Parts: sequence; C-alpha cells; structure tokens
Amino acid sequence: MLGILSLSRAEAQYISEVLEFLPAPGQFTNSVPWGSPYAASTIVGGVHGSMGLGAFGGYVIFRFKEPVENHPHNPYGVDFTVFGNPMPDWSEPGVVWVMQDENGNNLPDDKWYELAGSDYFFSSTLRKYQVTYTNPGDTVARDVPWTDHLDSGGIIKANSVHTQPYYPLSDSFPQIPEAEYTLGGSRIQGSVDLEHPPVLKSIRRAFGYADNQMRGQAPYTLPDNPYTPQVENSGGDAFDISWAIDSMGNYVDLEQIDFVKVQNAMQSDGGYLGELSTEVTGAVDVAADPSVLGASEMVVIMDLPLEIGTSEYQMEVFVFHQGRLQQGASVLWSSSDQSATVDANHLLKVTQSGPITLTASLAGKPQISFSVYTTVQLGQATFLGGFSEEAAVRIFPNPANDFIHITGTDVTGVTLYDASGRPVMLKENVHEGESVDISMLPSGVYFVTVNLNHSEHFYKLLKE
Repeated sequence: MLGILSLSRAEAQYISEVLEFLPAPGQFTNSVPWGSPYAASTIVGGVHGSMGLGAFGGYVIFRFKEPVENHPHNPYGVDFTVFGNPMPDWSEPGVVWVMQDENGNNLPDDKWYELAGSDYFFSSTLRKYQVTYTNPGDTVARDVPWTDHLDSGGIIKANSVHTQPYYPLSDSFPQIPEAEYTLGGSRIQGSVDLEHPPVLKSIRRAFGYADNQMRGQAPYTLPDNPYTPQVENSGGDAFDISWAIDSMGNYVDLEQIDFVKVQNAMQSDGGYLGELSTEVTGAVDVAADPSVLGASEMVVIMDLPLEIGTSEYQMEVFVFHQGRLQQGASVLWSSSDQSATVDANHLLKVTQSGPITLTASLAGKPQISFSVYTTVQLGQATFLGGFSEEAAVRIFPNPANDFIHITGTDVTGVTLYDASGRPVMLKENVHEGESVDISMLPSGVYFVTVNLNHSEHFYKLLKE
C-alpha cells in the first residue's frame, strides 16, 4: 500500500513545519531573514527560502506533512531533495540526519540516523564532534571564540559587512545560554582553497550533503542523480533514506522517515566570504517515477592537500553502489605524470616536484572514475591537512584487511575503538613501520588513537 500511495500522490510534499532552528554563531546569525527565527517560515512550502545555520553544528529540524517513504521506484532511488544556495566553486556542506517517529508522539525525540555521504568513511571525518562557543559580550560584531572537545579552537571572525552580534541573541533564541553553548554532530574536513584570491574555492562533496549542488530547473520533484557531478534536473542535493547509518556505523533499512535534520558539517574560515555556513532554502519529497534511470556507481577519493611535500602519501579511495559502500571493490589508478604512481595499498609515490592529477577507475568499468589533483613540492615542509598537526604520522592501508602499518618516529602507543567508543585493541611500544595485526577484528569503522611523546591524535580506519 505504501507504493500505491507514492505513485498516486498528485501534489509535491514540501516542508510543512520547522520544529527547531538552532544556529551556530556566524555572520548571518541575528540578521533578517537568514539568521532570525523568521527564517523558519521561509523554508516552509517551497524551495526559495532563506535560512543560514551559522558555523559548525548549527542545525534545523523539519518535517513534511506525510512521512517520506524509502521507495524503490523513485528516480535514482532517492527520496527527498534539500535545496541551498551554493555557488559554482563554493559549497557549504551540511550533514543530513533522519528519524522515525517510533513512539508516535509527533516529536523528534527518537533515534537519529546519519545519511552517510561520500565523506563519511574518510579518516579525516569525525563523529560526535563537539564545539563550545563563547559569547564575546558586545552589541556589535566581535570575533566569537570556540573550543572543541579535542582541545583545539579558533574564532568565528567578524567582518565589516555584517555588523550585528554573531552570537545568537537571547530574545530571538532563548534556549541558548547567554555565556556559552555547545553544539555537536559529524564534522567533515572538506577542501577549501583560500590561497588564490580573488577566486576562493570550497570544493563540492561527491554526494550526500546539503548546500552542496547548485539549483537546477523545475519541476523540483524530479531530482538530480546524486552519483553524477552535473546538474541534470532540479539540482539541489538528493538523498536516499537507504544511506542511513546507525551509531555502530552499520547501514540500516528504514521504510520511511518522519523528521529531517540538517547540520553544518564544517568548521572553516572562508576568507572574505566569511565562515562556511550551510544554508537551507527548502526541501521536497521526490515523486515516484521508475522510468527515470541513471548511473548508480561511484568512485570517491579523499581530497588531496593543495601541496604535498613528501615522496609518499597515503591515498583513500572508496567505491559506492546506490550510495552504499562496496567493500572489496577494486580500482585502477592512473597518473598525469610518470613520476607519480599509486600502488595496490593506495600509497602514492612521487619522484619529482610538479602538478599531478590522479584518477581511480572502477575495475572493469573505466567510465566510473574520480580524479584529484595536487602540486608536489619535494623538500618543502607542507601541512598535509586534517584536524591536527600530525603530518609525520601515517596509518596505511586504509581501508585495511589484516594488517595496518603506522609510521612516525615519536609514536609510543596505539588504541583502537569500535564505532560505539569501546576500546578493542591496545598496543604499546610501537616501533617505526611496525605492522599491527587487526585480522581478528570484525569488518567495520574504527577510531584509532595514536599517542606521540607529547600529544594524542585521532584517525578513522575502515576494516574490510
């Protein structure tokens, strides 16, 4: 009966109600309409609203009039589309979560499931990440300090264009404490290039994030294929409920969902564009149409830093089918320059400096491919990206099967945790280049803590 209902629905389902809007500090927070409570009304009933979520962790929770079904006859298998306002070279990715009204009380107080996008399995992605924002205490724009649960921090920079306070005002957001508050969720690294102004870039994620793909044309119920880079139909960012992941990192099968949450997934300064702030302009339930078909496989490579200063660098590559990770799938590597090669463990080796483009293609299907680029500067110290300064430490291969190798002369110990945070392996006195046997661990996502002489750093590992 669910299928008959979807196929016969005559009208599009747009957002019917915003249940909660809680922005992080940002240049649009406390401004009308983007960062005021009024923004909630603008995204109801259409796709041309105005809501900004502020910096990392800012979120909105909304619902449609009827539950959204996970319907196999929907175009490309996707179930709803979220619209934002990204630019051609500027994406501001937001993680999307879904919930079923399991207790039937019409409130979003059950279990949230993250829709795992293309960056979910990257080692640079952090789950249960928390940031605390402190009110600078002024009636005009001031830098807003923040600290995270990993003892890092920074500021949300004030600019001369938006002069109102960036910390949410208590008269508009009374649920937010006046002194400080904490927001959490999943954080992705993304790829931001501020080194070549005036063209600043925040590279679009491959799939599975809001405010990521540009808008197309009506009808907005005809979604884009999330597994191709071009705008084909409505544009925006289409989501499949089948991407849902539980707290243990396992896919779950949900027949339908009742609530959707969009959460800013990045904590990044955008130069003269201000902080990266996920925007939401509306959402629509996809109408079933089994005649709309397209590509369903995808290869995704983790972004390379703008520059690499070492002769070896660990690549991360993943294969997806209909948005779900395909463990064990093989890829073939090619390079724009003979001085750069990638081995079977996805380890990049270079022998000379210069720009390179690396391409991974799905074995047997060369048309399914993905490319990344960087500039090699051998002999120069360059920051390789990530959330901390552990560039001298590498864990490879990732994904791994039976063994991982850990490099770094200052490594003194390694601890592996499962997706729930339970420690499953402790190894002390690790030596440079030593192999660590993980063959006894079941397949899944693990978090790795690497202890150095004076610090502790965190990584994500996929065990196949």
